[in-house]
Amino acid sequence: MKTTTIHLAIAALALAASGAQAADAVITSPDGRVALRIADNGSQFSISRRGEAVIAPSPLGLELDGPALGTLTLESRQDVAEDRVIPLVATKAASARDHYRGATLTFREAGAGRRLFIDARAYDDGVAFRYRLEDTGPVKLRGERTAFVPAGDPSCLVTHADGSHEQSFERLRISQLKPSVAYDVPVVCATPSGRTHYAITQANLKGYTGASLRQEGNALRLHLSGVPGRPGPAFVSPAGLTTAWRAVMMADQAGKLIESHLVGNLNPAPTGDFSWVKPGKAAWDWWSGPLVGMKADMGAYKRFIDFAAESGFPYYLIDVNWAWGPSGCCDAHPETDITRPAKGIDMAELARYAEAKGVGLLLWAHWVHVDARMDEVLDTYVRWGIKGVKVDFMNRDDQQVVDFYERIAAATAKRKLLLDLHGAYVPAGLQRTYPNYITQEGVLGAEWSKMSTRVTPSHNVTLPYTRMLVGPMDYTPGGFRNATAASFEVRAEMPLVHNTRGQALAMYVVYDSPLQMVSDDPSNYRGEPGFDFIKRVPTAWDETRFISGEPGRDIVLARRQGNTWYLGAMTGDQARTQKVPLGFLPPGNWRATIWQDGEVVREVRRTERKVTRKDVLNLSLAAAGGAAVVLEPAP
Repeated sequence: MKTTTIHLAIAALALAASGAQAADAVITSPDGRVALRIADNGSQFSISRRGEAVIAPSPLGLELDGPALGTLTLESRQDVAEDRVIPLVATKAASARDHYRGATLTFREAGAGRRLFIDARAYDDGVAFRYRLEDTGPVKLRGERTAFVPAGDPSCLVTHADGSHEQSFERLRISQLKPSVAYDVPVVCATPSGRTHYAITQANLKGYTGASLRQEGNALRLHLSGVPGRPGPAFVSPAGLTTAWRAVMMADQAGKLIESHLVGNLNPAPTGDFSWVKPGKAAWDWWSGPLVGMKADMGAYKRFIDFAAESGFPYYLIDVNWAWGPSGCCDAHPETDITRPAKGIDMAELARYAEAKGVGLLLWAHWVHVDARMDEVLDTYVRWGIKGVKVDFMNRDDQQVVDFYERIAAATAKRKLLLDLHGAYVPAGLQRTYPNYITQEGVLGAEWSKMSTRVTPSHNVTLPYTRMLVGPMDYTPGGFRNATAASFEVRAEMPLVHNTRGQALAMYVVYDSPLQMVSDDPSNYRGEPGFDFIKRVPTAWDETRFISGEPGRDIVLARRQGNTWYLGAMTGDQARTQKVPLGFLPPGNWRATIWQDGEVVREVRRTERKVTRKDVLNLSLAAAGGAAVVLEPAP
């Protein structure tokens, strides 16, 4: 890791003692365009970019379960500047630049003398702050006073917060939000001028609890998630308090937020060796089978292993029903034993069969069963030869579940197991600390095509600008039974998807998931047009660039691995000709291999041509359509 850290002079203001008049604390980004202002009494903050208000004066503070903090005065300020490059493992880029100016502001309470610390950072692409109490005794917190008052009454992309975090987004003004509804992060808006697009979110939940946002007048007020069945404060600490970071990502265009590393940079870098983490694609049995999962069967499992091997996929995910005892969706049955395979299943032998073919096995498990005896479960899987686990149905983001995420991430990392969490809350950057935590759900993904019509073309091209901003999403693409709006119908088994074959391919470039499912049944891929691209496309990248698009309408994204670029283009309800300038390419001659929509929904046309960085590709996209392109140096 190349690191340059400059600790600026400590400014011990001691304003009350000296009699000097306190002033608001202003932290500016390295390029000077972003400013975070915090009032001298710690009661409010505001954010501006390029001289324009993004977040108007908004409340700050904590709601203690006990004597409230009294009047605060800014006592001291300690500044810091950071500029370092952090190598990344199995994600959207090979490295992340962590470049900011920050300050720790110490506020002293009048009379009682308690101190509140606010850590603040200003990046070129956003700001963040958090609270700390350095008490040696217990801290109980009812909530935060934190709220965000967007400048003006902007139009925002919002989604309801629920346990699984699997809801669609809608565009509403702040004044149109319902005070009775909890809204999930990120909330994605633009300033009235349109010059700044921004996302309100959170980062680094370690030792804390999750939160949602509720409308209170012209503000989005933060509400902490309490532990179900535990009355009283939402958060309890045996000593002291460090909250999650409250973050606002900012860019000129909504799509440019995709390139940001802000959420990850607000989390600790990994410690130890994670070079063993291997990204890649996985065959998967649940999506094409019944909702309750297919029956445990050695022959059926080997069929998927053989498919993964012949396709060059490094993984096969065995979903529900493999374990001893009752299973299925969605509660944890007390008689299920996830340290024993179902009758007739020899898991160790199955793992050996897969390994001989170059395939690693991943196992599904309910979180309640894992949590009850985590070490025993994971040690058993290591002994069998399993390479990773998919843990499901947490459906909470309170203090207890946040702690579970930390423990399972650390425990799987220790054993060199991959981790995929489903029924999960929206990412807050834990993947940065534990790169083996390779993907997660918390998204309205393709599985819902088995159950409803909620996964629409406009939804598919909204996700990159919203949920995907904050971390990988296990959308589970790859449906090859493509249908139009007129022909789509809900099927629990062998389901259809409401998008073209071209869009199915494009998702493997556009959607960020270092462990990416190839979700359909093997019989629906062999000999099918476009499967050659799925076999080839990587799942982790050295560089990601947004090219063009608007939320809900379209997107073109470019990702690089080594010397090869991959383009994904997707459109919503309207067909379009997508013009893609190739100026991001280095000089020289390039070969473009293009897969784009054909005459019917399950057809793709594959063509090749020579191009340079001066060329523009014209991609023909059908409604709910897409295209995928491989750009490699020409011989």
